Amino acid sequence: MNLEKLLYDSYGFTEFRPGQKEVIEQVLAGRDVLALLPTGMGKSMCYQLPGKVLPGAVVIVSPLLSLMQDQVAQLKKMGEKSVVAINSFMKPDERERVWKTLEQYRFIFIAPEMLVQPYVLGKLKGIGISLLVADEAHCISQWGFDFRPDYLRISEVLPSLGNPQTLALTATATDKVTDEIQRYLKLRQPFIYAHPMDRPNISYDIRKFENEKEKIEQLLRMVKNYGGPGIIYAGTRKRSQELASRLLDHGIQAAFYHGGMEQQDRIFVQQQFHNKELEWVCATNAFGMGVHIPDIRQVIHFQLPSSIEGYVQEVGRAGRDGKPSLATLLYVDGDERLIESLVLDDLPERHEVELIYAAGAEAKQLVEQGLVRETAYRILIYWRERISMEGTLNQMELLKKEKLRQASTIRQLVHEKGCLRQFISASFDQETPVIPPNCCGFHGIDHELFKAHRPEPKRDSAPSWQERLKAILPI
Repeated sequence: MNLEKLLYDSYGFTEFRPGQKEVIEQVLAGRDVLALLPTGMGKSMCYQLPGKVLPGAVVIVSPLLSLMQDQVAQLKKMGEKSVVAINSFMKPDERERVWKTLEQYRFIFIAPEMLVQPYVLGKLKGIGISLLVADEAHCISQWGFDFRPDYLRISEVLPSLGNPQTLALTATATDKVTDEIQRYLKLRQPFIYAHPMDRPNISYDIRKFENEKEKIEQLLRMVKNYGGPGIIYAGTRKRSQELASRLLDHGIQAAFYHGGMEQQDRIFVQQQFHNKELEWVCATNAFGMGVHIPDIRQVIHFQLPSSIEGYVQEVGRAGRDGKPSLATLLYVDGDERLIESLVLDDLPERHEVELIYAAGAEAKQLVEQGLVRETAYRILIYWRERISMEGTLNQMELLKKEKLRQASTIRQLVHEKGCLRQFISASFDQETPVIPPNCCGFHGIDHELFKAHRPEPKRDSAPSWQERLKAILPI
């Protein structure tokens, strides 16, 4: 099969990006595949092109609604009509229509929490599935930076779907996380493609300050003097809102984004950012996967990320067009204490473990009563079905140690005396990359590259309602 011709005929591209062809060849050969491709390398094509020739449907398990919507929009833009995203936000009549015509879709996007529902499995079982794709596969690993317990159930539903071959895709994974992905998905002698995760066009910088006031002043200088669009990552929802308010007070087009917002509000911010109506988004790590804007010039971490995987994933939003981009981490002594608090906050506490095990079939009511957090409930229900309470407590202790180890790696990054790029690559067990121009703060960065005049806010050239009324009813 001439894959280049298929690529051009299907999507109009004349050549593959690095790693795409190698992965696609193995998928079409019928093998399970684990592909690690950096952000911006076109992971989606690794299932889109095979979907053109495989006999059955391609089911893509995706962790975020925004990510699903973006991928569906991209496929439709490329002329693919037989694509659908099934999620909890669909209207009942729309969902029923999809179920009735499910066999007509070539690409089916679905969240892991919905995939494991018996009714959904029954519907999917009725159609031929050639390939199951675990997108953002780092979410599968209990050591990953975005642990989702329902991702661990994917391998359990494969027999119900006829044991289709599996493709796992991610941009960031250490060797440990890679092993976890293979084990939890039960990949059968998989072909593993790991592209170097280094992005030469991104310059890494770390700025240290005596106090919070100095850090905020530096942030404002960077935002005013350097070119956007850009993302500012904050550690908490409250801080993301505070930073957005600061920027707005200085006449900068900005908005906040976090997981506590209504879904429609989050989508609206993404659309504004994509349409250049916003220069900056101040966000928690909820703003990441599914953000496909090629010309993001800057990513600023106002507070420390919780892991090196999360840091690389967030920095990877910048420079997808290949042009020079800047990743800056702002640090004040003591910032790591917030990170240690945040990384442990998501883990179930001992009293939640005891309550879930004691509640039996009534465990869900504990969430409704506010006694157990929703995330803790999902994690604990998964483990309760498999091991004893003592085993779960031991599991939580292991997770705690791993989270603290990840936070320790970020502390090492902040205080690294050598090349930041080399430190990051070594953290992912990869070879030392070639040092590009403007590599990092250690080698020196020409910050003039990133300075630019901010565009003037868009003004409506149409006449005001007063002017239009005056034209219609002259006085």
